[in-house]
Amino acid sequence: MGFQLDKGKEVYPTSFEVLDDPRPDDFSLPAFMVSTTRGFLPRMDPIVSLPQEFSFLELFLQEMPVKKANGEPGLLARGELGEIIHSHLPDLTKHIDTYKDNLPLMNALYRDYSFLASAYLLEPCHQNFIKGKPYGLGRPMLPSNIARPIARCAELCDFKPFMEYAGSYALFNYKLLDPNGELEYSNLGLIRAFEHGLHAGSSEAGFVLVHVDMVKNSGPLVKGTVGTLDACTTKAPWADLNIYLSTILSSLVQINGSMERMWGRSKPGEYTSFRTFIFGITSQSMFPNGVVYEGVGEDGEPKSFRGESGANDSMIPLMDNLLQIPMPDTPLTTILEDFRSYRPSNHRQFLAWVRGRSEQLGLKNWVLGLDADNDDDEVLESRRLWLKILNQVRDFRWRQWCFAREYIIKKTSHPTATGGSPILTWLPNQLQAVLDEMARLYEDLDQRGGDLGEECRDIMDLVGRQRETLRKEVAKFCEERGVAAAVAA
Repeated sequence: MGFQLDKGKEVYPTSFEVLDDPRPDDFSLPAFMVSTTRGFLPRMDPIVSLPQEFSFLELFLQEMPVKKANGEPGLLARGELGEIIHSHLPDLTKHIDTYKDNLPLMNALYRDYSFLASAYLLEPCHQNFIKGKPYGLGRPMLPSNIARPIARCAELCDFKPFMEYAGSYALFNYKLLDPNGELEYSNLGLIRAFEHGLHAGSSEAGFVLVHVDMVKNSGPLVKGTVGTLDACTTKAPWADLNIYLSTILSSLVQINGSMERMWGRSKPGEYTSFRTFIFGITSQSMFPNGVVYEGVGEDGEPKSFRGESGANDSMIPLMDNLLQIPMPDTPLTTILEDFRSYRPSNHRQFLAWVRGRSEQLGLKNWVLGLDADNDDDEVLESRRLWLKILNQVRDFRWRQWCFAREYIIKKTSHPTATGGSPILTWLPNQLQAVLDEMARLYEDLDQRGGDLGEECRDIMDLVGRQRETLRKEVAKFCEERGVAAAVAA
């Protein structure tokens, strides 16, 4: 069921159930269901141990990393993973359906097979990288002892049969070092890793676990979003609305604070050494003809999937949809839309519901009082909060751009990000969109009268400076690499 908007272009769900109790002991439900308590994290902490039938898979994953848990070099360090997979890994597909009704376990198996698949396909590229050579070509075929089980797990979990951000690499790949302890950064470790991630303090571990630490703050973000939509539905007093907007703002401040700590927990100079393994197939020079999944399907045609990317996180897209931030009609936005399919299905449905509901209700106009001549103090506070929330989205996206600049652009000439987007222009596409929205909105509100205060004026001064800085930086990098810039002056 859904209702249509925008002249039939898209269909959005008419309703959506957000969990208050994440029901961590219910194994009949998918691991990922949006809740007001855990937000976009899985309903329970990820499953670490596999059933006995998958002991061979467990052994391979323990032996695989460049640096194993015991500190010794693993199969990827020696370039021996592919050969050992061909000769020793059994096809365990027949055991999967024994546990098919345990969806969190299916998610764990999907995670583990996706790690093995990416390591197998990209092992030759890693060997070239550590020798100082270009990536070269990845393996063009995924053998049936990996292809068949990952395809079945992905089918049961509604994922792509390739590594994804939430279901595999990041949000279902942490464990509590003290199982009785809290979900705090100091109590987190990785379950699977490619390089040195099984060791505390490594940049690989820091890269993944900072994302987990960010998303643990998303429960209030969800709660505030639902409350804001409910307030608009019932036309609640502005004072009640502002409580929900303040909840969203506080959550985003926490998320951005955690994100800022990436600089110290994952070193810019060390990122490219494990980044090789999280590339996808789509738009990558390593896979010019895609990848054949041996034993999957009847046509034998090569498949192509985008790689793991933090762009597939649901928090900022949630704000895009709630705040109705317009995106430019460009091929870069088409990539953004394609990324939607690389999220857990429940996340996708929630984001679509929020977008549709916000548009149907005319949320932006109502919150900002644009359809009525109303400039009382509570409406002015709603406008301030809306602008401050936009500013947190800007802050997030600006930091993403800074990460891309310092971790990737200055370290490698490879033109595409792990998800297959153009590295120089894709993030600026979304960052420019929020900067433009803030400038338009502030000008409109300023013309309506009512003082939004010094803090909002300072925010807009920063927006002006960042628009100019972004334009210059993108133009500089694009000129150096012969790429057409897509950020307007």
